[in-house]
Amino acid sequence: MSLRAERRAAPKPARLGRCACGSTPHASPSPRGTDQACSRSAGASLGEGHHFAGLDLLRSIAIVWVMLFHSFLVGGLGPDFAWLSRFGWMGVDIFFVLSGFLIGSQLLRSLQRGERLSLRDFYWRRAWRILPAFAVVLAVYVAFPVLREAPGLAPWWQFATFTLNLLIDYSRHQAFSHAWSLCVEEHFYLLFPAVAWAMTLRPSAPRFAALCVALVALGIALRTGVWLHDDALQPPRNWFIEDIYYPTWMRLDGLLMGVVLATLCVYRPALWARLQARSTALLLAGLSAAGGAMWLFTDRTGLLANAIGWPLLSLGFGLLVLSATAPRGGLGRWAVPGAGWLAATSYSLYLSHKLVMHAVHQWLAPALALQGLTLFAAHAVAILAGGAVLHYAVERPGLRLRDLASPAVSPRLQRRRAPG
Repeated sequence: MSLRAERRAAPKPARLGRCACGSTPHASPSPRGTDQACSRSAGASLGEGHHFAGLDLLRSIAIVWVMLFHSFLVGGLGPDFAWLSRFGWMGVDIFFVLSGFLIGSQLLRSLQRGERLSLRDFYWRRAWRILPAFAVVLAVYVAFPVLREAPGLAPWWQFATFTLNLLIDYSRHQAFSHAWSLCVEEHFYLLFPAVAWAMTLRPSAPRFAALCVALVALGIALRTGVWLHDDALQPPRNWFIEDIYYPTWMRLDGLLMGVVLATLCVYRPALWARLQARSTALLLAGLSAAGGAMWLFTDRTGLLANAIGWPLLSLGFGLLVLSATAPRGGLGRWAVPGAGWLAATSYSLYLSHKLVMHAVHQWLAPALALQGLTLFAAHAVAILAGGAVLHYAVERPGLRLRDLASPAVSPRLQRRRAPG
């Protein structure tokens, strides 16, 4: 199954082709070089041969932050270090912005070039990227209840169909509940190719901007309405998690922010380059916006935070991602030791870390009488080891099998493809 983008007028060698907004982009001294810079930015951490330290750093911060947040499962970090984990759930929103940007850039770049958009190939590659490691971890949760961080596990088919975030009974089924974010991303992968193709049929900058504004406004209205409804009725369940925090339609802000960045990167490369040149200002603005969102989320389940906190947080992280794509910027200038490895193994770490935390807490810590810093170190080493085993034994072999079994494509297209 494939969708074919409309062909644009053949571009002159010194200019880019027509943009998604329906007008000719501004000429730049080297538009081809700008387009290549955009391609490298979107390919960072996805294996196109151009690894941008800034994006690796953000991904590594996101996974560490999430794991620190989940330390509450084993007693937390203690009062002196609670500030490290308090907002760690925001790491998932960094992942959402990165996914929207990286996946959006891949698809939009193909459409901008007038290439065939093969849904079969796209879903094939996504499936091999996600399902092998996910299936192994799910099998462990189903087959070995003693390893679960919580007794109750949702029915296996909710995980298999990626509907966990829509159907979960959180009061009874908390084991492997962090798979909710994978459900959100799967829904994005399912729908975005068709949306991207439809947007390029009649490209218009005002129409695209209106769609983005409408989605943000709809999210604010939905979260506000559901919050007011549930707060008035006070249903006997964790309605914040089930009705606001987990559902896909409540959590589109981060993915949308990433898609906006991808659209600028692909269709406005000259503007993208000018923004990258101001990476320090973007970094400061992103930190300020994220800081404002953190202030709102000091009452994490409050109305104001859940009405406008999510788009503000996504804006902040989007600015950080844009800043991180600048090789000479504050986030991309230096490669932090270990950040590249953490970024590469982040998916396996995310899937497995609760299992490992529980094992250390339940068996290793009591057997060795671990406490304090030694206990923290034991958790850290075990989590990294568990994620590494899953990454090298399952995730990476799955990617190699995917590439071996993929339909034949031209060598040029193979070089352009990102293995993610």
